[in-house]
Amino acid sequence: MEHAVAPCVLYPGTEPGAAGEGESEGAASPAQTPCSLSASLCFSSGEESPPQSLASAAEGAATSPPSSGGPRVVERQWEAGSAGAASPEELASPEERACPEEPAAASPEPRVWLEDPASPEEPGEPAPVPPGFGAVYGEPDLVLEVSGRRLRAHKAVLAARSDYFRARASRDVLRVQGVSLAALRLLLADAYSGRMAGVRPDNVAEVVAGARRLQLPGAAQRATDAVGPQLSLANCYEVLSAAKRQRLNELRDAAYCFMSDHYLEVLREPAVFGRLSGAERDLLLRRRLRAGRAHLLAAALGPAGERAGSRPQSPSGDADARGDAAVYCFHEAAGEWRELTRLPEGAPARGCGLCVLYNYLFVAGGVAPAGPDGRARPSDQVFCYNPATDTWSAVRPLRQARSQLRLLALDGHLYAVGGECLLSVERYDPRADRWAPVAPLPRGAFAVAHEATTCHGEIYVSGGSLFYRLLKYDPRRDEWQECPCSSSRERSADMVALDGFIYRFDLSSSRGEAQAAGPGGVSVSRYHCLAKQWSPCAAPLRPPGAPTGLQPFRCAALDGAIYCVSRAGTWRFQPARDGEAGGDAGQGGGFEALGAPLDVRGVLIPFALSLPEKSSRGEQGAA
Repeated sequence: MEHAVAPCVLYPGTEPGAAGEGESEGAASPAQTPCSLSASLCFSSGEESPPQSLASAAEGAATSPPSSGGPRVVERQWEAGSAGAASPEELASPEERACPEEPAAASPEPRVWLEDPASPEEPGEPAPVPPGFGAVYGEPDLVLEVSGRRLRAHKAVLAARSDYFRARASRDVLRVQGVSLAALRLLLADAYSGRMAGVRPDNVAEVVAGARRLQLPGAAQRATDAVGPQLSLANCYEVLSAAKRQRLNELRDAAYCFMSDHYLEVLREPAVFGRLSGAERDLLLRRRLRAGRAHLLAAALGPAGERAGSRPQSPSGDADARGDAAVYCFHEAAGEWRELTRLPEGAPARGCGLCVLYNYLFVAGGVAPAGPDGRARPSDQVFCYNPATDTWSAVRPLRQARSQLRLLALDGHLYAVGGECLLSVERYDPRADRWAPVAPLPRGAFAVAHEATTCHGEIYVSGGSLFYRLLKYDPRRDEWQECPCSSSRERSADMVALDGFIYRFDLSSSRGEAQAAGPGGVSVSRYHCLAKQWSPCAAPLRPPGAPTGLQPFRCAALDGAIYCVSRAGTWRFQPARDGEAGGDAGQGGGFEALGAPLDVRGVLIPFALSLPEKSSRGEQGAA
């Protein structure tokens, strides 16, 4: 076939038709290497006979004399195709082949393209096959190129775990972009073993990003799970920042989860909490408060904690008292109490106050063990329990040691109110980790045997031995105010707030309104915090299964009901709603017995706390 116009390839380095000046004869130049796709092309008429083979083409190219003073031109189209396959020695002119002194400078090493599966150079790192599975997988049939390195793998293994590799199963060599070599090694090892090892906070972002790019969702989740236990205050914000920059939702949620689980530590760390936005701070608190499910818990304190109000005495049974110093969780499905955790070493088991703030249990004050002089003294120690991590930690001690105090949580602060023969009050700021004094109780107030609760952003304290009073503390004004007190003169068991009301539970005696219920009867009244008015809530009645001589119990609000807990039993009191039968008169409430009593010594102080699902140990076993 005739070629009217045959292309010729111009070797780069010189202009068309110009002689190379200053070049010594026999010295090779870069113009003698085959041109790339970006080289210029020129055309001239060629001969009519086509080549017979690639070998003869190479021979013809070697024996043809170079054009004088101009660039070497491959005049036929088939020579242009064979020039790239010919070796540098074949492409050299006779004068260049006759000059043996500089062969290396004239012939640079040809580049080995990694897409070429038949290239014998750099076979690549072996596939991360688990021990004992070599015969199952066979020889690797895929070469992955990343960052100039090669990794060998099996197409079937990767295609079974990733749509990315499944869509490219026909390739023997695959260039992976956007994934680092170290991350790809970890992802390949995970693809073979199903275990993510070697992930650290400083490389988890690139591993998760690589897993998303290679469409390995299981690997991304396993990398996030593997780095979770390694997060700390020192690295959690850096991990969060990297996750937000690369839009890695799994890793971002893991960082938020760590921060909410360790909320108090994050709150006290300016390098972390101070760099979070207001929306992120609210998110962490919401996650903290809504994690898990709310449960009814009770702390069993020592025998002297039975609201005695006596002066601290030498504890003859300190060891026995600490034996029952534990926190129990009530599992309603099984109808029983089960131990959740024990009070830490150094926490007084008698006469302490406790409350819940940010879903942490705080225990403060109490009667400390006897000193060298044999006398027991009040304690200033404060501890908190984190249900998310199931750990206890020490908190800044009180400014003044207290026993028989009331500890309350209000607007993100703790309040230690009174104590035995104390009228002082102090407030704890968890972000500053500091206690500060606030307005003390009014003179003439009760020294012991008082109850306390919070409602509508204010603290209410009631009690007294000679007369009854109800005091309200306004934190905005830092002052105490007198409120109307209940007309009842019965012995008060406890006081608890629910839905804008303060409920007071009074025990019957040989006289009084609760006498109709007989010994062990209970009357309930409630105080409307806005209307400032008391009203009866439940007619005097006796809780089901209560013993004749019902001892004082303590109360906690949970899920719209009030739970009353003592060693004699556990009851749920459901107040009547307005509009229900007896709701206007407040006579519709009633008690419901729940499960068996908790066989411990001392007093039981109930409270509500959200526990992660893993901490609800009793329900699976009961099922």
